[in-house]
Amino acid sequence: MKALRWHGVKDLHLETITEPQALKGKVKIRVEWCGICGSDLHEYVAGPIFIPESTAHPLTKEKAPIVMGHEFSGQVVEIGEGVASVKMGDRVVVEPVFACGTCPSCKQGKYNLCEKMGFLGLAGGGGGFSEYAAVDEHMVHKIPDSVSYEQGALVEPSAVALYAVRSSQLKVGDKAVVFGTGPIGLLVIEALKASGASEIYAVELSPERKLKAEELGAIVIDPQEYDVVQEIHKRTGGGADIAFEVTGVPPVLTQAIESTKVAGQIMIVSIFEREAPIRPNHLVMKERNMTGIIGYRNVFPAVIRLMEKGFFPAEKLVTKRIKLDEAVEHGFEALLKEKNQVKILVTPKP
Repeated sequence: MKALRWHGVKDLHLETITEPQALKGKVKIRVEWCGICGSDLHEYVAGPIFIPESTAHPLTKEKAPIVMGHEFSGQVVEIGEGVASVKMGDRVVVEPVFACGTCPSCKQGKYNLCEKMGFLGLAGGGGGFSEYAAVDEHMVHKIPDSVSYEQGALVEPSAVALYAVRSSQLKVGDKAVVFGTGPIGLLVIEALKASGASEIYAVELSPERKLKAEELGAIVIDPQEYDVVQEIHKRTGGGADIAFEVTGVPPVLTQAIESTKVAGQIMIVSIFEREAPIRPNHLVMKERNMTGIIGYRNVFPAVIRLMEKGFFPAEKLVTKRIKLDEAVEHGFEALLKEKNQVKILVTPKP
């Protein structure tokens, strides 16, 4: 089968590799659509970050070159011995988390914090930028006919957003601000709408992303036009109940902290590539609390139910659809060069 494999920085090859089989406990899926994630893009321009290059991953026993892609949907075409939760023909999405099941985090049920945690499509095990993938049964979630395969490819990134909001102290009617409206930031806006936020502010510089945030119902504040902290306090009457930091830019974290009210909360959703100095007194003197989340756990079913109700709409978030053999030039490179792109989906189908 055809598959896109990572060999090194800016070195992705579309290759013919052995088609996977549904061994015991495995489900073989014919891939319909796979999204290009920010993590994929980081691996492309600056990897390896999560990809095991010199030493094999402890759970997959694989190292580069690996098949990429972890945001995907497809149809079950074969099931291995012992598989009972899905059948041939089922429409599914994949929760691509590898966890050991034995470390302290796993024993607490917090599999996203596993000491050996890896992602299918980054740590090996196959991936969505291919014609087929064979995955463990527990990774597979069925989607109803009312959720399209394109919509299904958004379940994984939407799970990050919903998990961030569910992990926060948000209450129905609260006011929230989202710093950064890339794909995850936009999905956080959707998750906040679904969770009952009464006012959602979005802090963003990019004209294209500002329009997307407004289209989803957020009130946009451009930091080039306003003192962001002052403006949020003015509009909310004392500060936002919760701020979501989704940029990974150190100065923005300070703004996020200062934008919240007394006893407000700051949720860090992004990955920071360098240290982010803060003033602890900005937390202490206002009794604010700050926490972070990584990935998600136990939220895929909830995301799928919300999609049935119209949340996380693909028609507003997907900006480009391409073939697998176009993935590098019109996918990865496009995301680097075209500022109007939000989410690009790739299909291996002719």
